[in-house]
Amino acid sequence: MLTPLSLIPSFGFGDRLGLATPGHIAALRGTKFAPIFAQQSVRENTRTGRTPQQVLDDAKRAVDTAKWDAPWGADADHLKMLEEIPSFVDAGYTFFTIDPGEYVDNAADSDPLDVLKRKAASVMNWDHISMLYLDQNGEQVWGNFELVSLQRAVVKYNNAIQHAVSMFNRLSQFKEYFDFEVSVDETDSPTTPLEHFFIASELTRLGVRFTSLAPRFIGRFEKGVDYIGDLDALDTELAKHAAVTAHFGTYKLSLHSGSDKFSVYPLIAKHWGNRIHVKTAGTSYLEALRVLASHEPDLFLKIYSLGRECYEVDKRTYHVSADLKMLPNTNDLPSLLNDFHAREVLHVTFGSAIGKFGVELKSALKKHEIAYYEGLRIHFEKHLNLLKD
Repeated sequence: MLTPLSLIPSFGFGDRLGLATPGHIAALRGTKFAPIFAQQSVRENTRTGRTPQQVLDDAKRAVDTAKWDAPWGADADHLKMLEEIPSFVDAGYTFFTIDPGEYVDNAADSDPLDVLKRKAASVMNWDHISMLYLDQNGEQVWGNFELVSLQRAVVKYNNAIQHAVSMFNRLSQFKEYFDFEVSVDETDSPTTPLEHFFIASELTRLGVRFTSLAPRFIGRFEKGVDYIGDLDALDTELAKHAAVTAHFGTYKLSLHSGSDKFSVYPLIAKHWGNRIHVKTAGTSYLEALRVLASHEPDLFLKIYSLGRECYEVDKRTYHVSADLKMLPNTNDLPSLLNDFHAREVLHVTFGSAIGKFGVELKSALKKHEIAYYEGLRIHFEKHLNLLKD
């Protein structure tokens, strides 16, 4: 049943080709997670040439064929503008991820105090916010704020919060029941636990009924590869973020760019428990390319060559650090899907590859669908088993 999932632990499966859902279903059966089987952003739809309705219809066909009768959702991912909402509403989506990242002031983390003070004073509702979070002596009232930390939080996130409120109000004009996620993960500056508290508190105060929140965590959560950073430091941060979530008790924490973060999943399971949403996207596409590398090497080599040509342009809207000079020189094509640099190059150039070779790619996967579904099952079972608490 396509429905909002509320606080049920959930897992999002991005499917850029519209063919992966049977493999996702096979991996998911018997776990605690409710699935998001249709999950695509405007950015991804633009690159794949698909519409919100096509993405949802592809998922529905697979769900019906598999006779999946448990709740599942459809995520309109990373919506940035008011005018992007209606097409997803009309298609029947149940989950709406709002990305106000363009309204985040990343410089607030390092602004000198005089600059920070000037920026804070220019915020229209600064006086009201300061009265809520500070007493008249500038000491903490709510949370652990003092004047400077509150100024940084307000300067950094207030405009983003106001935009999220506008998106929520617009969506509420079309639908009464829906899952609503606010995501600030695609920003340069990490979200501190105290800033997380401020975002959640302000959204709540302003009447936004949000199901999940995706902060920008420390370290690097790049596409299609494992976590880059200090795991011990992340362990400490994830515990603090979980404590903020528990304080409110009304929403889940959301991990974006969750594909293949195998070293992180045990930490998430330990700290987040059932208040969890994980979002994956391009790893299903990479598993499709793994099938080609084994069964259709000529087509894979064409896609790989195109990826090398398009990487420097296509990577501009993603947080990735692959280096073309570091690509391995090998004739073992499937091994490229285990290499950090090759994975990221192939991951972010999916739009170029689908635009040029989409028909051949889908035809090959249908020909080898058993291998594709089995590869997806194995790959996502690895994800889901590590998320057991």
